[in-house]
Amino acid sequence: MARDRTRIELLTARQVLEELGGVSRRTFYRWRELHLAPACIRLPNGELRVRRDALDAWVEERAEDTGGGVR
Repeated sequence: MARDRTRIELLTARQVLEELGGVSRRTFYRWRELHLAPACIRLPNGELRVRRDALDAWVEERAEDTGGGVR
């Protein structure tokens, strides 16, 4: 029986920083210290990866409501 596995996209820290509009590496690691960064995966070689879907969800959670509704 063949498994239907969807490929999971893993982003490097550099790719995440670029996706976030050039956030500095120091800021990203500070966010990690404060548990504010998107969930990361630490590989056996010590490198970090962030799942694409986790980053997208993290960004969406931070979207501000502009309050542009009619009163």
